[in-house]
Amino acid sequence: MSNEILEIEDIKKKKRKRIKHIILFIIILTSLICGTLYYSRYVATKGLLVKEYGIYNVKITDNFNGLKIVQISDIHYGKTTNKKDLCKLANKVNLTKPDIVVFTGDLVDKDYKITSNDANDINVCLNTIKTTIGKYTISGEDDYTYSNYIPLMESSGFINLNDNYDLIYKTDLNYILIEGISSISNKVNLEDKIKTTNDYLLSVPDNLPIYKILLIHEGDLVSNLNLDNYDLILAGHSHNGQIVIPFIGNIIKYKDSKKYNENYYKLNNTDLYISSGIGTTDYSFRLFNKPSFNFYRVMKK
Repeated sequence: MSNEILEIEDIKKKKRKRIKHIILFIIILTSLICGTLYYSRYVATKGLLVKEYGIYNVKITDNFNGLKIVQISDIHYGKTTNKKDLCKLANKVNLTKPDIVVFTGDLVDKDYKITSNDANDINVCLNTIKTTIGKYTISGEDDYTYSNYIPLMESSGFINLNDNYDLIYKTDLNYILIEGISSISNKVNLEDKIKTTNDYLLSVPDNLPIYKILLIHEGDLVSNLNLDNYDLILAGHSHNGQIVIPFIGNIIKYKDSKKYNENYYKLNNTDLYISSGIGTTDYSFRLFNKPSFNFYRVMKK
């Protein structure tokens, strides 16, 4: 066999080998993509993490030392969250034996048409959540697409804190104020949203609350607030990006949570925590960001 024929055969072998490598690469890449999509849709959207935080503040007195607060947010019922998920959430919340439970908005996903059976299922699950002090809720932007949101939450034992406040007492005259601001999507002027609370604070200058907690839905709202008025702010909406890439961070930044969308920020003397939420919205995927709720222990410093 001539050298020329041998060279041709060698070229053909190398070409076939390259084609095999290319096909193998395509198969591996396709498998990785499909596997990641399956995992992020059907595995990463299920399960439940508890993110526990210790908050220390010199304003906390002995009677409130160790106060336990659970924050739930962004359930988006009907998207990737169902009755089974919600009741598991309630059971796990109860294991923490919370003093206070707060919900920071978006109960039902905007693209899901809730039925009366759904509302009953939600009511049953949320009613099983037990606290020693109380349960509070505010409205997220999706909650304005569901007209019975507030009646449903109230029948589930939650106090409507939209643009309002409540006073929390324990064993003496010291008290904590908890305030809520509804989603900025309802276009009400911010000054009007906080007027009720501000009027109260102006009326009791000699007996101000020792510690002030604020519930908001969208984290970026803090840019328009006087942070000196709040010790602890709890927000939702961002889902902490919903999809997180290692070494890169979250890749989805929703409107009104573009600046503040991570787990925690220290803003002067104010602690801002943002929940990653339970459900999904827009995209039915999570990655490196499992459904979770936040569990805070507020302690004397």
